[in-house]
Order: sequence, then structure tokens, then C-alpha cells
Amino acid sequence: MTLLSVQAPPPKWSSRAKRRMCFSFSASFCLLILAGLCAEPATAAIRYEVSLAKPAEHLFHVTMIVPDVHGEVLLQLPAWNALYQIRDFSSRVQQLTAETNGEHVAVEKLDKLTWRTHGEGTVTLRYAIYWDSPGPFAAQLNEEHAFINPAMILMYSPSRRAEAVSIAVRDLPAGWQVATSLGALVSENQYSRENLFLADNFDALADGPIEAGTFKIFQVGGVTPTVSVAVHGDSWKQSDIETTLRKICNYEIELMGGAPFDRYLLIYHIGKAASGAGGGMEHANGTAINVSSEQQIPGVSAHEFFHLWNVKRIRPASLEPIDYTREQYTRALWFAEGVTSTYGSYTLVRSGLWSKEQFYADLAQQINELESRPANRWQSAEQSSLDAWLEKYSYYNGPDFSVSYYTKGQVLGVLLDILIRDRTDDQHSLDDVLRKMNNNFAKKGKPYRDSLDIRLTAESVAGGSFEDFFRRYVAAAEPLPYTEIFAKAGLLLQKQEVMRPELGFILERDASGKAMVRYVAAGSTAERAGLRPGDEIETWNGEAIPRRTDGWLRNRKPGDLLRLGIRRNDQTSEIPFALGGRTDEVFVIDEDPHASGKGKSIREGLLHGTAVAAAH
Repeated sequence: MTLLSVQAPPPKWSSRAKRRMCFSFSASFCLLILAGLCAEPATAAIRYEVSLAKPAEHLFHVTMIVPDVHGEVLLQLPAWNALYQIRDFSSRVQQLTAETNGEHVAVEKLDKLTWRTHGEGTVTLRYAIYWDSPGPFAAQLNEEHAFINPAMILMYSPSRRAEAVSIAVRDLPAGWQVATSLGALVSENQYSRENLFLADNFDALADGPIEAGTFKIFQVGGVTPTVSVAVHGDSWKQSDIETTLRKICNYEIELMGGAPFDRYLLIYHIGKAASGAGGGMEHANGTAINVSSEQQIPGVSAHEFFHLWNVKRIRPASLEPIDYTREQYTRALWFAEGVTSTYGSYTLVRSGLWSKEQFYADLAQQINELESRPANRWQSAEQSSLDAWLEKYSYYNGPDFSVSYYTKGQVLGVLLDILIRDRTDDQHSLDDVLRKMNNNFAKKGKPYRDSLDIRLTAESVAGGSFEDFFRRYVAAAEPLPYTEIFAKAGLLLQKQEVMRPELGFILERDASGKAMVRYVAAGSTAERAGLRPGDEIETWNGEAIPRRTDGWLRNRKPGDLLRLGIRRNDQTSEIPFALGGRTDEVFVIDEDPHASGKGKSIREGLLHGTAVAAAH
């Protein structure tokens, strides 16, 4: 998913103290310190204090201190962040008060996310905000830990978003520490035992999630610059995670010609700590990832780490500047997310974490997903990107209504890569397109013009037009020419019969967000177990309901047990049943034993990468 770019004037700090950048700092712990000239916030800086004093109540108590006020102050809480969904975080706010010069002043609510107050000098606002939602796209405070996406709990002043800000995390339970990729202020006096973190502006603060708790934190050896990991969870092995991340980070940094960060932090919630909420959320200098098991770490991490370049720095113009108050439409998510998935799979096979058979199986799986959805016949990659804001409606995610820009974009990335390699006799590739966009846009602080600049960059690399490819397969939804293009890479796309699992029911979210059973297939194992239309599903194998049930089903087989916790007529019960199955014809990818020398070369380029091949 996409968050914010960090482009703003440098922070205004005084020169009375020293600032050091570090991932985490607590009363007893500081992971990493990089020396540099810094200081306490100047008088113009907005300050936040977040108290974790009562985690069992799931209430973050926020104090916002706004200096240099002369009259009216407008305040807003973002309507969206992390997911492309309007989620109205202001609905969680309680007990908002304001004061100036020690006296209370009135606060007037203007709309669902905007308030107005006034004052002279400094205005201090206080409020509580409720969060107990697991996952990297939310915030959570409970007796186990706190996870903060700052945009979801912190108000901002629209006219002062560019100002430097600080956030202090207060009242930690005993034994808790704090980890974040934000800069930590460490001075010799008042802040030496505080969790006080700095950001150049509100947007940079919003892009720096904070984890607090009794997690374990360590550095990934053999990676430069520093990559650190904070893990909250169970059933994981540090050496395995380090080995995986070392391969992923080193390959992607080499591929892109260097790292765009001084320090990077991965926050993992694993096993029970993930609470059934899976996925990853990229940030400018880190990522937050929830997985049910350590085995899922490679795939999610390879994707999220590549976002360092593609979307966090190589950014479509349609996402700039960020607007927290409304939908922000873009046609480029097929590239920002989908081609990032292309490089997630490339990273895994090229670094040795996957075999080539696993790479082929994953690519075939994406094609099967596309071709199984009737919407693939009419929804283009660009339209899927534009319609991302409809994903909060469960029916929209059904096969008749949409295709995923992740899936379609990943396949388009591979097809485009093969065509570039074919036209240039495997001397150039999609790798060169990403590196060139990094040089021409990211490093110059310029956003690209959605699909147009992607096409123009690909044409400059390949030395010929891709207008037909982008017109037919990116902007429109013509059938993708898999067989023709795969043949250029010495690959065969064939069909075979397999048994696939099926749920036997369809669920959708109602207006209040409840997961309701809309349809139960006659004769299905779900129907025989007693599931009925109108049942509310509260738990899924004892955990939260997956965001995408089709993705969950993809990793299961017929006969696997599913336990649904349901509510019917105000009574709760559990309905267990074995997943049903059906015979389907699916695509598989094999190597063509009669491939030409050029085809074999292109195939090897896909599997090993020209940059890596050249290095060896």
C-alpha cells in the first residue's frame, strides 16, 4: 500500500542541544545512534505527547501543543491512511478540550474531521482516541503492546503541516521499550530519559509507525546501511529471519544501485501477536508486517522492501501532494503495487530463497487468478488502480466486479520485461526501467506522470515503441498474450486438471462493517454444517476474518478444517466444517525444451537478473 512522500523544508530546531538519530530510545535502551548536530524543538514546532497509561482501556491519550497561535486554529484528523479507504478516524475521538494561557477555550466541530478553536500564544489540545485493531493498516493499544500509525491518532493543523514536529511516547508500562524509524532526540538534560522523536513535518511523522512493548530487537548482519528488526510474537527464529532479510535486502540494494536510507526498521507481528490480521505496509524508512507464521516472511518482506524505491520514492504525480481529507485517485497502482510484486518474486528466485519451480508456480497462480475472474474481460489495470477506493466493499472484491491491480500488474511486469529483453537481445530489461526511473524521478524529487512516464522510460530502454502494449493491455482490458510472449522467454503455458478448495459461501460487510453470510451454496460442506444466509461471522479459525478470503483460500486444500464463530439471533456458536473441493483446469508454466538460444538467455535473465549475472 501507499503512504506519503517526505518532501518538505528542513526542520527548524534551535542549537542548544545535540540531536542523534536512532531507531528506538527508552529509559533503558537505545538501538542505534548516529551523531549529528541537532536540538530541542524551536518555539514554532508543534509537539505531541501520547500516553499509554491505561492500555487495557485501548485509549491513546493525546496532547497536542500548538505554539505561536494568534487567533483561529483549524484542526483535522485524517480520513484515510495506509489503505485506500475512507475510514474516518475521527469517529474514534473522545473528550476533546482546548486551553490557552491556562484557561479553557471552546472547540467547535465543523465537519466529520475538522474542528476550530482559538487562542493567543500556545494552544494545548487534549483528547482520547480508541484503537484496538490489529495489523499494519491500523493502530492498537492493549496489555500486550502498542502499535501506532501516527496519522490515525494525531490531529494536524492544515496550514502548518510543513512545520517540524515532535512526538513523545509517555507512561509506558513496566518493561516496555519503543522502536520507530523516526529520529530520536537525545540531549544531556530533560530528554535523556524520554521517548521523544522528531520529524521534518507532519507527513514525515505520519510515515513513521511506532511499536511499544516487550518485543525483541536486533540488527541484520551483513547489510549496509543498517537494517534492524523488532519482533512482537511467538514461534520464530532470529537466525532464519536474519538469513532471509540479508538475502532480500542485499539483492534489492544491489539491483537498484544503492540504498536510499541511512537506517531502516522492520516491525513484525508474528503468530498470535498478528491476531489474524495479515499484510505489510511500507514506509519511507521501514515497514510494518503482520504474518501468522514465519514462513510468510520472505514473500511479504521482499515486496515491502522494494517499495523503498517503487512508490515511496518513485512516485506517481497523481498521489502528490497527499490529501488526507478525500479519496486520492491514481491510475498507476498496477505499477506501484503490481510491478513491486513482480520484483518481490524476482528477488525471491534471484536470491535463492525460491527455486525456479516456485517462481513459475507463483506466476502461473497470478495468471489463474486473473483468468478465473470475469471482470478481467473488462476491467483494465488502470481502471483497477483507479477503483482501489472501492475495495472496502466486500462484493466489489468478488470475481464479477474487479481484478486486483497487484495481480494484473505483476503479470504485466513480467510480460513487459520479456518484451524489453527480446527487443534488446537480453542486453536490457525491466531492471533498467526501474533504475532509470529511480535516477530520473526519485533522485530528483520529481513524481512521474502515471502510465505515460512508465511507457516512455520503457521505450527509451528498449529503443522502440510500447504504445500498442500500453494501449491494449494497460489502459484497456484486451486478453493478455501470454503464450506469444512467454515463447520469447523459452516458456510454455499449459493447462492441467487440479482439485481446488472452495468455501461454499459468500460473505459481505454490511454498513456497520459486520461480516454477514450473503449466500450459501446448496449441497456445500458449509450448508451441511448448518451455515445460513444472514449469519454474522465473528471469528475465522479463532482469529480475525481475512481481508481477502480468496487469498486465504489459495493457501489451503480441500478437506482443510474451517471453524467459523457466528452470531445468529443474538446467540453465538461455532460451526466447523471441512472445505469442499472442485476440479478445475488451471494454467501451469514449464520450460520449453526446444527453446532457442535467445529464448534460453531471456529465461535465464528473468531467473537470475542481468545485474547479478554480470556480477558473477
